[in-house]
Amino acid sequence: MRADTQTEASIIHASASAHEPDVLDQIADQLGPGPFALVMLFISPEADLRHVAAQAMRLPARHVVGCTTAGEISARGYEEGVIVATGFPERHFAAETLLIPNLDRFSRTEAASVFLQARQALAQDHPHFPHEFSILLVDGLSVMEDRLASALAAGAGAVPLIGGSAGDGTRFRETFVLHQGRLLQNAAVLSVLRGTCPVRAVNMDHLEPTDRKMVVTDADPAARIVRRINGEPAAQEYARILGKDPAMLDHLTFAAHPLAVRVGARHHVRAIQQMLPSGDLLFFAAIDTGVVLTLTRPHDLAAHLETELSRLAEPARPLAVLAFDCILRRIEARENQLTGVISEILSHHRVRGFSTYGEQFGPMHVNHTLTGCVFYPPGTILPEKG
Repeated sequence: MRADTQTEASIIHASASAHEPDVLDQIADQLGPGPFALVMLFISPEADLRHVAAQAMRLPARHVVGCTTAGEISARGYEEGVIVATGFPERHFAAETLLIPNLDRFSRTEAASVFLQARQALAQDHPHFPHEFSILLVDGLSVMEDRLASALAAGAGAVPLIGGSAGDGTRFRETFVLHQGRLLQNAAVLSVLRGTCPVRAVNMDHLEPTDRKMVVTDADPAARIVRRINGEPAAQEYARILGKDPAMLDHLTFAAHPLAVRVGARHHVRAIQQMLPSGDLLFFAAIDTGVVLTLTRPHDLAAHLETELSRLAEPARPLAVLAFDCILRRIEARENQLTGVISEILSHHRVRGFSTYGEQFGPMHVNHTLTGCVFYPPGTILPEKG
């Protein structure tokens, strides 16, 4: 058993080895009797997924949701091969969950309407819980996150809508979401919550845009594939700009040299997932012909993370940070031998969650960020947004 640390009862965490046959029993023991409005499970793809799904509804929770991961974040920081659980006790939270199946043909209008109805019903039934937020978990190989996040934003209003895309390590073969004991693909699960804990949404990256730009001149937006950049074969031109051999492009290259698009005053990363045998580039997020891509330069990952998480300690130290952390950040940390340092920072700041194939932040699907919900002690007064 890997006992998680929990210093407050408002939100309870647990973690255990995904390889143990009684992993859900260990999770249940650590969470305690509850009852919970919601338990979220972030499940290593190394687990026996069918067994975990079958056992999930034995947890003392009204709703159990989750997804597979590209790595987990537990009390120890970065881990692999574990299941991380976060429980929201009924004395502090109320929750409803919405399953959105068949993402390739979902209705934008219906999704936003059902989301809004769930929010309104929850507010009516639990007016004593003043703080509202929503968490979205999506099949990370569905290529539908951009469209879904944009659609749901219409039903979210000013309420934080945060989430992550399910992962499969670095294999990119199968990703699943979990809803009430069912493992699903081509689907998403939206959890709508109200509670006593004030919630702050965060979205951070350590990247700085450079003056090196390139234009997508041939793309398949539906598949997130870029065929040509600056009129040249995509991988070949990307490698040329980096001064590298195209044959040497891999996950480490994409993590070290992210590309971004400018949206308003801010750049958002459009990360490359992999080079295809054709020499085309497959992206993690929406991409289209005519898009101008900017090469970014990373700052010190550990120093930036420590600074940004430390800032969250005003006006009070958070009870927990539920984080959706891009797989490329984990790869970068490993490549630069920072995994231990990053893990210590995440542990110190009470961060739990998983490594993703993309992050949802309001109406946007983004990459190469740590995006999350920060929970503060009940009664904390957060400053108004500027």
